[in-house]
Amino acid sequence: MQAANQTVVSIDYTLTDDEGDVLDASEPGSPLVYLHGADNIIPGLEEALTGKSKGESLKVVVSAEDGYGEYDETLVAEVERDRFPDADQVELGDQFQANTPDGPRMVTVIEISDDAITIDANHPLAGETLHFDVKIVDIRAATKDEIQHGHAHGEGGHHH
Repeated sequence: MQAANQTVVSIDYTLTDDEGDVLDASEPGSPLVYLHGADNIIPGLEEALTGKSKGESLKVVVSAEDGYGEYDETLVAEVERDRFPDADQVELGDQFQANTPDGPRMVTVIEISDDAITIDANHPLAGETLHFDVKIVDIRAATKDEIQHGHAHGEGGHHH
């Protein structure tokens, strides 16, 4: 069986940046399990896995455009301190969910001054070229429930 729409694919992976620093990796014995074709992983990686079979290993370089997008300066905003209920508790690097015109988004605190807190709604890996070292551990047909829900269920997938 090959990775294709409506298959559940299990992968072991290591993600590094251009300098070779590890940004993320699957835990040994706990592969990432996703529903192929349901936008569960970044487009560039999913495209590279399409047509591959269980046991195959590959190295994939994903551009920012096919990963988490280009860095967008318009997603950085300075917010007055008094708009934060616990402004004195806020620290650099804190992440929280904010309501935006585009719906809820995760934001990261990138600067704190006496009057304002600057937040960034870009994904932390926006603008980065991503390097994946991937091994396909398993591929199976998705169940009707998984297809209907848009994600894999069970071990390594979503639980309801």
